[in-house]
Amino acid sequence: MNIAIVGATGNVGRKILEVLEKKEISIDGLYLVASTKSDGKKIKFKEKEIRVCSLENFDFSKVKIAFFAAGAKVSEKFVAKAAKYCLVIDNSSFFRMDPDVPLVVPQVNADDLKDLKKNIIANPNCSTAQLVIALKPLHDLFVIKRIVVSTYQSVSGAGKASMDELFAQTQSVLNSKNIKSKNFTKQIAFNAIPHIDDFSNDGYTKEELKMTNETKKILDNKIDLTATCVRLPISVSHSESVNLQFEKSFSLKKVRDVLNNFEGCKVVDERVDGGYTTPLEAEGKNETFISRIREDKTIENGLNLWIVSDNLLRGAALNAVEIAETLIKNNFYGK
Repeated sequence: MNIAIVGATGNVGRKILEVLEKKEISIDGLYLVASTKSDGKKIKFKEKEIRVCSLENFDFSKVKIAFFAAGAKVSEKFVAKAAKYCLVIDNSSFFRMDPDVPLVVPQVNADDLKDLKKNIIANPNCSTAQLVIALKPLHDLFVIKRIVVSTYQSVSGAGKASMDELFAQTQSVLNSKNIKSKNFTKQIAFNAIPHIDDFSNDGYTKEELKMTNETKKILDNKIDLTATCVRLPISVSHSESVNLQFEKSFSLKKVRDVLNNFEGCKVVDERVDGGYTTPLEAEGKNETFISRIREDKTIENGLNLWIVSDNLLRGAALNAVEIAETLIKNNFYGK
């Protein structure tokens, strides 16, 4: 099988490479694709150096699966063209709400891969991916009515330039130098910015609307969800404070048990100092960690959770590769 990674030099593209190195997917040919400015660069994969080629000149008929990790503008221009020749797993937001494109987290809705109308599968927003993987087993048992989620998102979700800016700003603050913000609306170092992506007319940001719309499409359109998304000066991993209201009653023991037994989830919930997972501890891990599990006694059938996951890994690269694994395992459902 031949595979291509478009955006191979970016944060998510490189993370897809890391995941593929650890997986058992048999790869005959691996093509690393990026913009013309990266043409000719070399990236190591399994002790071999692979030359990066230009997207403008790449022939997608040479591959069976193409991972796109280069942003919505690139996906808008190239994904449909690539999908004429191969299956595309797209990490951008461009196709997520297309009714003919499945939006997939394999542990949650793998059955949506059975009918591929456009040869395109969308990967959800990283904050959505970690949310639905924790909510799926709870929804199956207790039926979620409403979700209130506040996110605490790392700068890696905004790309490598934003990670570099956090590092530079932190140095400037510690050295009493003036701060200049390039990739953020305000200083990110030692700060919190309640603004991710553009504002819509109703006051919500696009990031918040992504969480709402994508969760409904993946999990259940009947669920009500409201979100507030905040950027924090953290390198990697997104955290979420989640308040749920169920239709059915529940016990905390049942919640812990069902989460611990669901693929991709790990409960770390000790009511002692340090008995929870932080973004730093989630970095580099495949699991979505759930902590601070407790009843919300202000509403009927209410539950509070703290969810943490590596946004580049669990929220993007790993999910994309797991989609590919599911397609391969099922022989592309006859495609």
